[in-house]
Amino acid sequence: MKAQTKEMQSQMTPNSSLQELKNGNLRFTGKSALNRDLMQQVNETSTGQFPYATVLSCIDSRVSSELIFDQGIGDIFSVRIAGNFVNEDILGSMEFACKLAGTKLVVVLGHTACGAVKGACDHARLGNLTALINKIEPAVAAVSEPQDETLRNSSNIDFVNEVAAKNVQMTIDNIRSNSQVLAEMEQQGEIKIVGGMYDIKTGGVTFYE
Repeated sequence: MKAQTKEMQSQMTPNSSLQELKNGNLRFTGKSALNRDLMQQVNETSTGQFPYATVLSCIDSRVSSELIFDQGIGDIFSVRIAGNFVNEDILGSMEFACKLAGTKLVVVLGHTACGAVKGACDHARLGNLTALINKIEPAVAAVSEPQDETLRNSSNIDFVNEVAAKNVQMTIDNIRSNSQVLAEMEQQGEIKIVGGMYDIKTGGVTFYE
């Protein structure tokens, strides 16, 4: 399968880009990944790249966007940070990806049993990790149930996953609030910003649209 070209990118829409990721995840879970010559794609993308989507995900070793969406070299921009939140640098990267490099879709991808979210639920403190955890803790506070403090920690996996989902939505809100470039592109229909959750047990992605 050939690498993404400028013509292919120009024909993609925000909706078709999302559908392609959905199709890719179905191929992944169905063990029917496309046959790609990755070195051929290396050669084809050596003079330029024309990805159609930007995916912000966690650094978790089980959540590689290229793999779980069955994508090849040059298909997507992949941004990874523990807890899949945004800061100024990540927003700048997304603005480059969409406004200058032409991607049509931004996905904020959380996942079940997220270690960074568990740390936030436990209010962990450790070196530079403390500052990272602080950025996820607002999602912990935003999940109102359960109210029993003994159940609001990493030992309650349902709570952890609720916080992970809330963190995805709050990250999307932060993208729209803190990036005028992306917010305007979305309002004009040039891009779509969506959230999703990856299930580490099934390999499936559920999208929030």
